[in-house]
Amino acid sequence: MILAARVLALAGYLGLLGLILVWTTWIDRPEIVPVSVALVILVLPLLFPLRGMLHGRRYTHAWSSLLALAYVTLGITLAAAADARLYGLLMTAASLAWFGGCLLYVKLDARRARQTTP
Repeated sequence: MILAARVLALAGYLGLLGLILVWTTWIDRPEIVPVSVALVILVLPLLFPLRGMLHGRRYTHAWSSLLALAYVTLGITLAAAADARLYGLLMTAASLAWFGGCLLYVKLDARRARQTTP
């Protein structure tokens, strides 16, 4: 079960990262700001938890779940706009998968750590 939670968190995280990169560079390039600025604003915060997420660190999963909520909010905001509805829905789904996977992983890993400690 703990492996499934970690896979869900990583799938949501990497899916969100890939979605933002693909959407911003190929599918719908921003018109107001340069692509590089949009990528820095959207992708740079996602790079901070990358190492801890890949190594399965519980603390990183805990604090990155709060970062996922920012992307949930952004996804819901974009989904409300008619021209970016699909992008917003996909972003919301990936962010919620990341958030739920992180919470479940932290809970199960903490439980496992308590059981193995004498």
